[in-house]
Amino acid sequence: VGATMEESSTASHVVVGFAQPLRSSLSTLGGCFLARYSNVPSDTCGICSSCHSLNSSGLHPSPYLVLTMGNSTATGALSPLPVETSFRLPSPLPSWPPGGEFAKGRIDLGGLEVRQVSTFTQVWAVRGGGQDDLGATFFRPSPVPTGFSVLGYYAQPNNRPLFGWVLVAKDTGNGDALAKPSDYTLVWSSESSTIKQDGRGYFWLPTPPQGYAAVGLVVTNSSEKPSVEEIRCVRSDLTDQSQSDAYVWSTDGFSVNGLRPSTRGIKALGVSVGTFIAQANGATTATSLACLKNRASNFTSMPNLMQAEALMKAYSPWIYYHPDEEYLPSSVSWLFDNGALLYQKGNQNPTPIVSDGSNLPQGGSNDGAYWIDLPVDGGRRDKVRKGDLSSTKVYLHIKPMLGATFTDVVIWIFCPFNGPATAKVQLLLHIPLGKIGQHVGDWEHMTLRISNFTGELWRVYFSQHSSGAWVDASQLEFQEGNKPVGYSSLRGHAMYAKPGLVLQGDSKLGIGIRNDTAKGSGIDSGGSFEVVAAEYMGSAVAEPAWLNYMRQWGPTVSYDIANELKNVEKLLPKNLRSKLENIIKSLPAEVLGEEGPTGPKEKNSWATDEK
Repeated sequence: VGATMEESSTASHVVVGFAQPLRSSLSTLGGCFLARYSNVPSDTCGICSSCHSLNSSGLHPSPYLVLTMGNSTATGALSPLPVETSFRLPSPLPSWPPGGEFAKGRIDLGGLEVRQVSTFTQVWAVRGGGQDDLGATFFRPSPVPTGFSVLGYYAQPNNRPLFGWVLVAKDTGNGDALAKPSDYTLVWSSESSTIKQDGRGYFWLPTPPQGYAAVGLVVTNSSEKPSVEEIRCVRSDLTDQSQSDAYVWSTDGFSVNGLRPSTRGIKALGVSVGTFIAQANGATTATSLACLKNRASNFTSMPNLMQAEALMKAYSPWIYYHPDEEYLPSSVSWLFDNGALLYQKGNQNPTPIVSDGSNLPQGGSNDGAYWIDLPVDGGRRDKVRKGDLSSTKVYLHIKPMLGATFTDVVIWIFCPFNGPATAKVQLLLHIPLGKIGQHVGDWEHMTLRISNFTGELWRVYFSQHSSGAWVDASQLEFQEGNKPVGYSSLRGHAMYAKPGLVLQGDSKLGIGIRNDTAKGSGIDSGGSFEVVAAEYMGSAVAEPAWLNYMRQWGPTVSYDIANELKNVEKLLPKNLRSKLENIIKSLPAEVLGEEGPTGPKEKNSWATDEK
């Protein structure tokens, strides 16, 4: 609320600022309570004469709302929240090349047509707790296209501009795909809560008829049950199992999270509805809510090759490398043309790799039988280590996600060498870690998640060694229209949405591996790209030979961590030294540099969702 609380021995009131005038007085919410529009004469207010909100004219300062609740007095204006502003991409969407059902505004899931609604009417807001302690807001999709039904409401943290969607549905089959709930169960209400809020919030779980499933909740600002006409349940064979997704908000044993399909991948049929789950006192609605299923399974909503290339040109990220970066990316062919060698276990004579990688072993698994290394000659080896930014090409994997309601454009970037790591230990900001972290061959990626309803970019995934993070489009930096910006960490090449320092380790103690990013040399990834895989397109995309090389892109080495840290020991007390050593030992072998990385197809996310 942005109010300052002041204790009082009598029933007191809270003064709350609103950006817009209220349409009606608020009803009694328990205890002593009175609400009036701003500029109400003080003699009609009904509040005690000690009211701190009166100004010299005897009026409540506009635009204030006066509430009497509990035994604490508070005064102050309501600060605008980020969620009160809607986010839009910086530039209008282009016209996509024609063909198929991509970006038609609707998708047929096999008897159920769905549309994506991203405009809302606010139902209830809470102004504390959750992300950045700013609370969350709950919305009804509005307007809903004629003939379509609401499946559930939308929830979003208040610490970012409004940017979300839910699906609405229409039966296109035999008329029994959707059904009214038979009743509702109250999951939780804020009646007894002391959190800062706009009115009261009530969360309702629909009771589906037999053979149907609920896929979303209803939120009201009244204790009266919603009408059964408010929402529709979905026939069970059109649904799939769901699970909890990103955290939204929580308070006093009640929590709200997003909702997503449990199984996600290039062949998975589960469809996210954009709704949320709620859990009160350990009893979750996750097992009671489903997601949708794309029973059509023909994936006609996916972009064709021309459309996929147009998406890349519209949203191709700008990728910036640190000003001190020594080890830059290159194209794969540049690596091969400059003397990269293929080694085979038991054979002392390595083989030069041809430009297209066609003499690399194909298929199989990472069995340790083969690996790639840099040229033996010292001068050529040093040259290849440094990469060649001018030759850089990114490699695209186009894949269906969330039952082909979204397209993931996975942008793979190759660096010939990953440099040694640096640590931070409290006030010791830059501690070299010897050879720890360095290895030949480094694959990182960014993933664009794009709506197949409109072609709009919704999220970007930034890979960070063996993990990564999704960032909503509303939280991204953009350059040259709708092109998101990514930052590659110094020597390690982990990807981040913002410049600065990210500590990999114990951030509370200030001990860990440094991931430093800053805006140095950069590339527009759309300047040189190649679609190397799109399984759903069939023969339209020919995969290069190097993509089906399943072994390591660098040799396996072994570092004596204690030996590499011996210079650090002189600088640190024993307890901090052991803490740093434990953090380093806990890192994956690929991060430590002990194990040469495998190529894109061997990554866990190739056929599934990002972590």
